[in-house]
Amino acid sequence: MESKIKKIGVMTSGGDAPGMNAATRSVVRKAVYEGMQVVGILKGFEGLINGEIIEMNSRSVSNILSHGGTILKTARSKEFMTAEGQAKAVKTIKKHKIDALVINGGNGSLQGGLALHRDWGIRNIGIPGTIDNDLGHTDFTIGAHTAVDTVLDAVDKIRDTVSSMERIYVVEVMGRKEPYLAVMSGLAAGAEEVLYPGNELDLARIISEIKEAKEKGKNSWIIIVSEGVTNAYFLAEKIEAATGFEARGITLGHIQRGGSPSAPDRILASRMGARAVEALIEGHSGKMVGISGGSLHLVSYEKACFDREKDRQLHSELYALTKLLAT
Repeated sequence: MESKIKKIGVMTSGGDAPGMNAATRSVVRKAVYEGMQVVGILKGFEGLINGEIIEMNSRSVSNILSHGGTILKTARSKEFMTAEGQAKAVKTIKKHKIDALVINGGNGSLQGGLALHRDWGIRNIGIPGTIDNDLGHTDFTIGAHTAVDTVLDAVDKIRDTVSSMERIYVVEVMGRKEPYLAVMSGLAAGAEEVLYPGNELDLARIISEIKEAKEKGKNSWIIIVSEGVTNAYFLAEKIEAATGFEARGITLGHIQRGGSPSAPDRILASRMGARAVEALIEGHSGKMVGISGGSLHLVSYEKACFDREKDRQLHSELYALTKLLAT
């Protein structure tokens, strides 16, 4: 029988994502409603190691629903990846008498939650907060919807210049290892080509397609490329030299992480935050809150972090559709 939870800690970890504050708000207010004490852990696992803990209540999370970033701050912790670092984190948890954690972050962050659950017996539930949508067994992660909208807004503006000046623009988006942002924004923006991890750069093919399209009267192109595949400026330079088209590279950078979360992200974050607290009350640990077909569910960290085959199939299907519609 699980012991009653009196105090929980909430943290945000890894890259920030729009909607993290909405999730924190939901966790805190749901926990307070259930009669628990709540503490915030600043700067993710790094703050857990260093004991950066603050008391929280319902008023602590007032007026943050619409804010991007995270009031709890975030960081990536190399030290936590070691047994020594994890031992320090566990010491902090016990010192502050924290019974369970809610961890809001991406794949790496929830692998940290897995280590705490499996190796140290620390109860925790994960919330998928990442613009990369890089977790399995959930249709969406918090922040991914807003990030695609941010990319789309930029590309729509670039498209105006592309059409007016008959150029090729190569737009570099985030995603060193993850295809989601490139694939989704490429389809939504009507891009002519999308390069992402798993669909690597074939320069000869791209140049051949551009030359063939030019002969048929096509005078402008948008190419979306994940940062993990190639550099936008390098690719634009190669294309211009080979095709005679004026080509420009653009890197969108960290604007993709910022901004006010969209309505879907606010709603998703609010639902997931409350469900995470309920899951802890029910005695669950080592699991992530996911969503499928509009319904929330719990999935083990192992499946969430390492079972991604369905996602890879979807990316291939959406890329094929992007190419078809661009012809």
